[in-house]
Amino acid sequence: MLNAKTQKSTKQKPEPLQLLKSNKFVSTRVGIISLAGFSMAIISLILQLLNYGAISVLGRKQLALVQLTSGDTIFAASVDQNQRSHEVIKKFVSDTFIKMFNWDGLVQTFNDKGEPITKQDTGVEVGKLDTKSHSRVTSKAYESAFALSENQGFRAAFLRKLASITPLGIFNGNAQVSLIPRFVSEPRQIKDGKWEIDFVGTLVTFTREDNAGNGISFNKTITVEAVSTPQVIPNVTSDMARKIYQARQSGLEITQIVDLDFTSRKR
Repeated sequence: MLNAKTQKSTKQKPEPLQLLKSNKFVSTRVGIISLAGFSMAIISLILQLLNYGAISVLGRKQLALVQLTSGDTIFAASVDQNQRSHEVIKKFVSDTFIKMFNWDGLVQTFNDKGEPITKQDTGVEVGKLDTKSHSRVTSKAYESAFALSENQGFRAAFLRKLASITPLGIFNGNAQVSLIPRFVSEPRQIKDGKWEIDFVGTLVTFTREDNAGNGISFNKTITVEAVSTPQVIPNVTSDMARKIYQARQSGLEITQIVDLDFTSRKR
């Protein structure tokens, strides 16, 4: 009986499970495996952070293949609402001015059979700048002028000024005017969504009496601003509204046109 009690009391108690203890050691193999696992976890975390950053950048600058209604395909990149590339701004200003200041006195229309025909342009009445000036601009100039802002009557005032310098010979086939671009500067950002750009060119007037042409300098500083405009024109749209959207399809409008000051550009 005594022996049984003695054996019971001398039996060692089981040690509790311990994760770390100052006087306990692990084998070299277990340490290497633990260190390798920890290192892999750190590397995986770093790679995930780098991948997230790369995806965020691509999300902002993602290129997409877009098919136009004409069947052509182009690459497009997503940008901020008020952001426009320098190439888009330069092309918008150049295309607008070329359409607005090239006057051949001809328009294309369609006959009863739907066939395209060319006929003499009778122009569009826009009102006189003064009692002595003319009151008509060419149809192409009128349509391209929708790229100008309506704020404070800027577009209407510009059209009246344009009518005052449009020769009447344009509308009877006795004259033509061509704009020859010589230089279009890089846009200078004034503030978010607003830029200035310089346009240097020559306006050449040709008449039946002077086929050699008479050129005058045409140097302007143009201010443009970013605007929202429909990118896909609905099918049920008036012809006038369609022309307005097409003139503003770059998401820009011209808010000011002044004479270019060469002295300020040299400083």
